[in-house]
Amino acid sequence: MEPSEPEGALRSPLWLDTAAEIERIGAWLRHAIGTQLHKRGAVLGVSGGVDSAVCAALATRALGPERVTALLMPERESSDDSLQRGIELCTLLGIAHQVIELTPVLEAMGCYQQRDAAIQTIVPGYGPGWCCHLAIAGGLSGGINFFHLKVQDPQGAVQSQRLPLASYLQIVAATNHKQRVRKTQEYFHADRLNRAVLGTPNRLEHELGFFVKQGDGLADVKPIAHLYKTQVYRLAQAMGLPHSICTAAPTTDTYTLSQGQDTFFYGLPYAELDLALWSFNSAGGPAEVACQLGCSLQRAEHIVRDIAAKKAMAQSLYTQGLSLLPGA
Repeated sequence: MEPSEPEGALRSPLWLDTAAEIERIGAWLRHAIGTQLHKRGAVLGVSGGVDSAVCAALATRALGPERVTALLMPERESSDDSLQRGIELCTLLGIAHQVIELTPVLEAMGCYQQRDAAIQTIVPGYGPGWCCHLAIAGGLSGGINFFHLKVQDPQGAVQSQRLPLASYLQIVAATNHKQRVRKTQEYFHADRLNRAVLGTPNRLEHELGFFVKQGDGLADVKPIAHLYKTQVYRLAQAMGLPHSICTAAPTTDTYTLSQGQDTFFYGLPYAELDLALWSFNSAGGPAEVACQLGCSLQRAEHIVRDIAAKKAMAQSLYTQGLSLLPGA
């Protein structure tokens, strides 16, 4: 477990008593799943990343390995390393797991074809052998967020272009199939086993809207949605999860060209964004953000505005279905 800090030490705002937090989440999971939801266990998608690994470990400790089932759901553009890390985790925890190849379903839905068609409106030669990803820009410079498309041809040449809105929306809509198909599989197995679906978003993802509505944002219980990413890594280390998971950088594992979550959506490395969001939630304002990050006040003001914009956007993702029913 994480050692206690020396007496009198200056404690980080993200310090966590990992032993107490593991016990607290475990007790909550047992109550939420068994008493509130009346389910017999948990099902979750395991990606090979730290968030799903920590959720799987917490559920295993709380419910027992016989009551936890993991689904590993690769598709043709997933990282092989992610699948291997997921299998290693399930073996370590002693939980049942199933590998479900999603490529045929995604092909039938037009996921790849619809995305590539949108890219070809910008890069006409894009096709087999090419790689791509999206990268965010603008918000941390004081402007409005927008996205660049970055592509690499089979010879390794790279080009980047700003995306027009229609192309951006179609690319995102097409790739969202991946998260929604995975969630469909999770609920099939949860229904089959009379279990609850565990969601794996951390606090950054949950509060800033880095999830797909009715995709990876959908779950019956979300055991780490209150934890900053730094804290999730600390739990992973405290629970003795594999080194490959405890040190894995957060990635989207959605696009064919490798990228981190910071360049795709956040704009900041998670350790800095953790402190910025903590300051924002503590009503510290730009001055507090500047102090925590060691940056200029002007940059801190841009960061605060960007966080506020993302939190406002996320509200629409929480909405279920509007209706004229009283209280709805």
